[in-house]
Amino acid sequence: MTRNRSPRPRRRPTAPTAAAVLATALLAALTACSSDAPAEAPAASGQNAEQKDDSGDKPSKFFDRAEYDRQLTLSGQTPKGPAARPWEQMLAPKMTDTARYRKKGEADDVDLCFSNAGVFNPWRQVGLKNMKAEVELHDEIDDFTVLDAQGKDDKQISDIQELAGNKDCDALIVSPNTTATLTPAVKEACGKLPVIVFDRGVETDCAVTFINPIGGYGYGAVAADFLVDEVKPKGKILALRISPGVDVLETRWSAAKLAFEKSELDVVDVKFTDGDPAKTKSVVSDAIARHGAIDGVWMDSGATAVAAVEAFEDSGADVPPLTGEDQQDFLETWKDKKLTAIAPTYPTFQWRTPVIAALRILKGEQVPKEWKLPQPTVTEDNLDDYLQDGMPPLHYAMCGCQKLPGFPGAWGGKK
Repeated sequence: MTRNRSPRPRRRPTAPTAAAVLATALLAALTACSSDAPAEAPAASGQNAEQKDDSGDKPSKFFDRAEYDRQLTLSGQTPKGPAARPWEQMLAPKMTDTARYRKKGEADDVDLCFSNAGVFNPWRQVGLKNMKAEVELHDEIDDFTVLDAQGKDDKQISDIQELAGNKDCDALIVSPNTTATLTPAVKEACGKLPVIVFDRGVETDCAVTFINPIGGYGYGAVAADFLVDEVKPKGKILALRISPGVDVLETRWSAAKLAFEKSELDVVDVKFTDGDPAKTKSVVSDAIARHGAIDGVWMDSGATAVAAVEAFEDSGADVPPLTGEDQQDFLETWKDKKLTAIAPTYPTFQWRTPVIAALRILKGEQVPKEWKLPQPTVTEDNLDDYLQDGMPPLHYAMCGCQKLPGFPGAWGGKK
C-alpha cells in the first residue's frame, strides 16, 4: 500500500535522484514478464491464451472492424482544446453533465484517490510521476491517496473497495489491471462516488468519464503506412511482436496487417520477441541470414527497437526503415545514426488528464463521457522537439512533463 498524503500546510515531496529513478526503471524493464507496452483494455480471460510459438501471424479474435474504422477516423481529426496541452484536448467529445457530483463545502479541500494497476514497467513509472506532479499544480487538492495493486487483480479489487468506502475520497481514479475481472469492483464503486477510468477500460460505462488515447489500431496503422511509403515494392518486411493475446498489441498488428495486405510489400516473418533485447537481436539476425536482406521492420512496441538496430549493425547490414516508440534510447539512436524511422506513441501525458477531469467533475463542469486524447507521432521533422538531452534511456518523451514541478530531476534527468 502506498499513500501520498499532503495535510495542510502542504509540503512538496522531495524529488528522487536521477540514479534512483533510472535504477528503478531498468529493474522494471528487466522484470516485466511480457511487454512494456500498456494496454487499452486488456482481456481478463484470454490474455496470452494462444499457444506461444515463434510465429506471430495468427488470426486475432480481438479485431473489431467498427472500432478500427473509428480510430482511423479519429486519427485524421483535429482535437478540440489547447494545442500546447494535448492532455486537455478531446477528439469528437460527447459531453456529459456532472452537476450531481458538484462538491459541497470548501472548494479548496479536495481529496482524490487513485487505484493503480501497478508500476511494473517504465511507461507506468513515468506516467505516475506525471500524475503526482499534476496534483502538485492544484492547491485545492488537500490529499492524494494512491494504492498500488502490483499487477494483481485481487489486490486491486480490495483497493477499490477500500477507497470507495473511504468517506474522505471525493473522487476515485482507476487504471484497471484487467478488464472483465475489475468490472464488478468498478461498478460497485460507481454507486458510491464519481469514478474516472483511464488507460485501460472495463466492461461498464458507469464511470463519469473514460480517458484514453486513440488506440492500438491508430498506432499500428501509422507505423505500417510509414513502411509502405518508405520501402520499395516487393520489399521484405520483418514484423516483431511482443506477446500474443494482449488486445492493444493485437489491434496494432491487425491494423498493420491490413495495410500490408493492401500494399506490394512482402511480410516475410512475423515473430514474437517477448520484449527481450537479446531475443530481438537473435530474431533479426536469423531473418537477415534466411532472407538475405530485410527492407523494413515493423514493431508492435518499440521497447526493443535499439536491439533491432544493433542486430543489423552486427550483421554488417544497413539498418532499413523501421518503427519504434518515444523511448529515449531509441530517439537518441535514431538521431545519432540518422535512421529512417518513425515512432507512434501511446503518450504518457494521459496520466495528467484524470486529475484534471476529477477536479472538473467535482466543480460540476461537463466532461466527455469518453475522453479520447490525441496520439501524436514522432517523425524526422519533429524528432528534435521530443528528444531532450540528459534524460534516462527508459524515459518516454511524450510525457507532457517538461513544465511540471521537479522536471527533469524527478524523471531521472540531468538539470
